[in-house]
Amino acid sequence: MSLPSASTQVTFPAGEVRGSSTVLAVVPLPEDRYGVVTGTTPFHPLDHTWPDQPADTGSLLTADGAELPVLDCVTGGVSPEGELSLGPDIPVRRGDEAWAWLVVHVVGSAAGVGAPVAVGETVELRVDADRRAALSAAHTGCHLLALALNAALAPRWRKDPGRADALGHPDFDSLAMDTSRMDAQASTDVYRIGKSLRKKGFTADDLAADLPTLTAAVNEQLAAWVAAEAPVRVEAPGPELTARRRWACDLPEGHASIFCGGTHLHGLGELAGLSTELRLSEDGSELTAVTTPKRR
Repeated sequence: MSLPSASTQVTFPAGEVRGSSTVLAVVPLPEDRYGVVTGTTPFHPLDHTWPDQPADTGSLLTADGAELPVLDCVTGGVSPEGELSLGPDIPVRRGDEAWAWLVVHVVGSAAGVGAPVAVGETVELRVDADRRAALSAAHTGCHLLALALNAALAPRWRKDPGRADALGHPDFDSLAMDTSRMDAQASTDVYRIGKSLRKKGFTADDLAADLPTLTAAVNEQLAAWVAAEAPVRVEAPGPELTARRRWACDLPEGHASIFCGGTHLHGLGELAGLSTELRLSEDGSELTAVTTPKRR
């Protein structure tokens, strides 16, 4: 089986949800499924290195009019030896220049029928646009939460931790981040407040008692940013899957950007509201933020 030696080109950073392309490879998978690789795609795959945003779903429309549901979309890596690894089985970090990086669309096939599409065939790719919009809203909300939380927690730093966010505040979000996950309803960010964070200068004294005030401050900032209806964009240096992209938003306080491989809204005017709930674990070692966007 011949596999592409060049990385897939992607159009999802610009918000595309449809496109057409040539099938470059069809890979058999367990459970009568196949991985379809095209030269270009609007589908966003799950990132095996930082799996925060779920994969797009949708369909592939073949030349003979058959519609194949895309059940999943994963990142594939082709090693210098020409071997394909998928998702968590990839042994190197995304972007290793010795590897080719692929978007693999997972489709089903009737048992015993074989591959439902052929190499060289042109297919139309259709992302579930409403689900994409919901995931994009959650991802944009996640980045806004990070900036608002950094600002609200700024007085708790006894010294400069050596890392600031785009708006000049100590970057609690980056320094304390444990996990970040989003779905079609909300984003959930979990922060570790341990010894290493305290050594950098963060104080968690009376954080539990201060949580209602902190939550109110964060939500007030989020509401103000949504009301500003600032434009949002993804800045990409190139079309390849592994290009190092940035989420960017021109907020009233200044230009904000965060490295990000996901999808986003085109502007905050697409939101009717954005709010977060902050929870602190009983031992005070873990802060969780659940941020829920309300789309117009």
